[in-house]
Amino acid sequence: MARVIVVGDGPAGLSAALFLARSDHDVVVYGQDETPMHYALLHNYLGIDELEGSDFQERAREQVASYGAPIRDLQVEQIERDGEHFAVTVAGGDVEHSDYVVLAGGKAAQRLAEHLGAERDDGRVVVDTQYATDVDRLYAVGRVARPDRSQAIISAGAGATAALDILAREAGRSVTDWDTSDD
Repeated sequence: MARVIVVGDGPAGLSAALFLARSDHDVVVYGQDETPMHYALLHNYLGIDELEGSDFQERAREQVASYGAPIRDLQVEQIERDGEHFAVTVAGGDVEHSDYVVLAGGKAAQRLAEHLGAERDDGRVVVDTQYATDVDRLYAVGRVARPDRSQAIISAGAGATAALDILAREAGRSVTDWDTSDD
């Protein structure tokens, strides 16, 4: 079981946390629920006719927590490499260690990525098709990877993509996450 810290609690971060927590990984989300989603009206999100962004956030946060991933209302101050792992310092000075970090915030996540030495280009963190950065086990999803082209469903998909990559790395093989009925 991997330990994953997600920095940011918008659609990208919560989606990553959901996929990982559902697969029984140890996930912690750091976010103050200050996402731009609170200014959104979803009317182009698959399966949702129309929903206020704040209502979406509330539902998504409850869903992630129901799978055992706590959402902590703390700012991540710094992230350092600690051998093959990460040391994540939060406001107040506490340090948590993780195997992976998913950056899913805006400007603060940009600063954290820069400090870790992740490649950046034109105001975004550079990622591959799985949303992995050039720093091993560091992912960047949502506005941190697409600051000018951020959109809720795309961000959620990016979080899911990063989570599936982490799941595959941990399993040592390709992983799918299909919801199936008992029928």
